[in-house]
Amino acid sequence: MNKQLDITTRNAVLTTMAQLISMEKSALLAANKLDLDNYDGADLAMGDRLKVDDAKVAGMISALKKLASEPDPLGIERFAFSHENGIKVSNRTAPFGTILIIYESRPDVTIEAAGIAFKSGNKILLKGGKESLNSNLFLVELWHKALEEHECPKDWVTYLEFDRTQTQAFLEHPTQKLDLIVPRGGEKLIAFVKQHARCPVIVSGRGNNFVYVDTDADLQMALDIIINGKASKISACNALDKVLISRDLPRKQEFLHHLIQSLKKHKVEILTDAKLEGLEGTSVMPNEKVWYEEFLDYKILIGQVPDLDEAIITINTYGGGHSAVIVTNNEEKAAEFLNSVDAAAVYHNASSRFTDGSEFGLGGELAISTDKLHQRGPIGLQHLVTNKWYVKGNGQIR
Repeated sequence: MNKQLDITTRNAVLTTMAQLISMEKSALLAANKLDLDNYDGADLAMGDRLKVDDAKVAGMISALKKLASEPDPLGIERFAFSHENGIKVSNRTAPFGTILIIYESRPDVTIEAAGIAFKSGNKILLKGGKESLNSNLFLVELWHKALEEHECPKDWVTYLEFDRTQTQAFLEHPTQKLDLIVPRGGEKLIAFVKQHARCPVIVSGRGNNFVYVDTDADLQMALDIIINGKASKISACNALDKVLISRDLPRKQEFLHHLIQSLKKHKVEILTDAKLEGLEGTSVMPNEKVWYEEFLDYKILIGQVPDLDEAIITINTYGGGHSAVIVTNNEEKAAEFLNSVDAAAVYHNASSRFTDGSEFGLGGELAISTDKLHQRGPIGLQHLVTNKWYVKGNGQIR
């Protein structure tokens, strides 16, 4: 295992990476164009995630600079105790060791997620999808240049150019110490990793997020939140999939008409449950399984519930445990919703699109966990650590 890098060195590597990406922007875009030219475009969300443009490059650079400016997440004392026999006990944050990140199509993960893991003192193994291979290999080459410039072993960041069979074999029988796996992608990828992994896995990526429009909602606010959640970025795990309308919503038909027209402007396919059957421009969902689906597409399901209690039950039954929103001006109802819905992030009068490490003030994220251990929601520097007990004595025995 590599000797732990001090914070000055880790920050210097991150800063150099930001400089290299800025200098090599044209080459990065050229590598990404090869990936885009090879991609068949079958999956709209994957294509969106695959593309690297000026904005994504700027985001990579900004993320690295922000990481370099953040405090060291290691060695933070969480607990201290002085035993009556004189032993001094403390608990401090420590790196996991080696983290494997398995992801689909997103070259920016090679920067942001790896950067967070590196800043947290961990070795990183990256296993990207074949669709983004050229982009990923180029970015890993930059990682190696940055590491070498600061006299760090290149194996702090390693790319695993494995096919599915090789990946399965590595998960089941790792050829090196492996402490944590983070799969970032669709449900099939997550299920594959959980089935074969022999070490802890943090599940990340599945959304299926809900908005409940309460009887006391500001209808314009509800419209804005729904359109932003659905249409601003369909490939994001914090995008909106389901809308629940209160049965007794004032001006309900007028609101539904405006909502459908607005969604149609964004070319969103609109499904409804049986209770809302017959709305112009919509079709009834084919079966109940649709409630469980994360669409990652220009597609939405609108349903009707009699009250807040039924909305909570519906979300807790079908939701992905990621994000859920209530739109209401009633503070008591909002409090009940926020306390009762089982999701990593719960919202009152705001878009689910804010479930993001940067937006939550974490300076970026490794992933957005829908697990409850060891961390839920966006995982930033503060969370990508384990802990260690330090005990100091002068010969005490028990």
